[in-house]
Amino acid sequence: MAAALDRLRGRLKGSIPPLITPFRNGEVDYDAYARLVALQMEHGSHGIAVNGTTSEPATLTVEERNRLVDVALGVTGKRMPVVAATGSQSLAETRKLTEHAAKAGADALLIVTPYYTRPPQRGLIEYYLELAKISDLPWMVYHIPGRTAVGVTLDTLKELKAKSPTFVGMKHAVNDLGFVSECLAAFGEDFKIFVGLEELSFPMMAVGACGLMNAVGNLCPGVLREMCEAVWKSDLAGARALHQKLFEINQAVFFDTNPIPVKYMMKRLGLLSANEHRLPMVPATPELEKRLDSVLKRAGLLEADKAA
Repeated sequence: MAAALDRLRGRLKGSIPPLITPFRNGEVDYDAYARLVALQMEHGSHGIAVNGTTSEPATLTVEERNRLVDVALGVTGKRMPVVAATGSQSLAETRKLTEHAAKAGADALLIVTPYYTRPPQRGLIEYYLELAKISDLPWMVYHIPGRTAVGVTLDTLKELKAKSPTFVGMKHAVNDLGFVSECLAAFGEDFKIFVGLEELSFPMMAVGACGLMNAVGNLCPGVLREMCEAVWKSDLAGARALHQKLFEINQAVFFDTNPIPVKYMMKRLGLLSANEHRLPMVPATPELEKRLDSVLKRAGLLEADKAA
């Protein structure tokens, strides 16, 4: 088990974009999803994350989330890591999603802190340790208190690390570089920390994060891959330049609730036929569309799309 875990852990790094979920007439468009997975492979992303926040998982059924995992694994064919986000607001639903991802052949699990209930830290510990019994896959905490209304403490992570040998890290979607440094000091460089906020992509990697799980990877997968690889080569000036190149697009991702801006920009770039959502999520307003068009034009992406 230890050797297999080490191999899987070694593959978890770099740009692993959380893919959007394409809809057509209210239904999940699995063919379009397969094309998006293939696009990430073509651009050299280091992996993909399925059913992350950017995929609007709260609007999907368990069956739909499981099928997206199956589609991703079918397209990648183990040629790139697939991280399955299996968290939900209930233990029962998270268990079903986790069991399916493990049986289907996912490479790792990303489990968000259960939202809405606002459990105490001791509840989080028992919750995660119960889920860790399901499989031998490496798993990570998805730390995004802005969405879930609950955060994790360093002491909680320490207890999880001590009691679960398959706990390998977290996706950190919090504007808190200090906590990243505290975690790396406590657990060492082998502890996997993925950046979950676009604005902190380069800064967090510079202090030791192993990679990115950023929504903007749906738009600019090649640039994110290049930035990760520049950091690995200690080319911090080059990585910083790439980060600045994405600065305004990184901001644009959060002009409205993610993934509303991302889906519109993907449509404008020809990556989606429609920026459709499920309620309560809704498409970009005309005013937001104009604002996002300006961002894409200044980035030179609309012109490049027309030329292609």
